[in-house]
Parts: sequence; C-alpha cells; structure tokens
Amino acid sequence: MFDERSPIYLQIADQIKNDIVSGALAEDEQVMSTNQYAAFYRINPATAAKGFAQLVDEGVLYKKRGIGMFVSPNARDLLRTGRREGFFADVVDPMIREAKALGVPLRDVVQHIREYGDA
Repeated sequence: MFDERSPIYLQIADQIKNDIVSGALAEDEQVMSTNQYAAFYRINPATAAKGFAQLVDEGVLYKKRGIGMFVSPNARDLLRTGRREGFFADVVDPMIREAKALGVPLRDVVQHIREYGDA
C-alpha cells in the first residue's frame, strides 16, 4: 500500500484526496477514524493522525466533535481546482515548451490531442 517515495502521512492524505476526487468519498461523508485507519493499514495512529490533520488544515476534512471526521462540503471542487492548476503547470506548460523547442507547431499538438481523445 505505502511506498518509500514520500512520508506515509502524505500518502494517507493523497489517498483520501484521490477517493474524494474520484467520488468514492462524498461530501459530508464520514471517513474512518485515525485509529481505524491505523489498524486497517497497520501503521502508527500518530502517523494517520498527522495525515488527517493536514487534510483538516487544507479544508478537505472537518471534525464533528465526539463523532469523527467528515469530507468538507466543497472538498471535491477544491481538490479538482488545485489539480487542474497543477496539471497545467506540471504537464501542459512543459509540453508546450518542449514542442516549441522541437519546432512542433502548437496546432499539431492540439490536433494530436484531439485525435487521441477521439480514439
């Protein structure tokens, strides 16, 4: 489940974010408690709590005192907006720079994307 590329608490946060973006976790849906999460994945509860705390700080989860953690009402939109910005910065912009460096007209890049989308 977890790999060595990044801290486990970040991987926990990313997994929950992915579940929200994909729709596996809905807005206002309760998520596993940190103790349940830690037991299920056999990790330290403090590590799980750190991942959950990050999500609370980011506005992705919120706490209901005495009940548990829930997906924030705007979490999916918030995450999708951030990922769109990252997609353009990390994928599209470098692709455009590379196309220009290679002398590939942007209209050819756009055409290729359209053909790929139709396949």
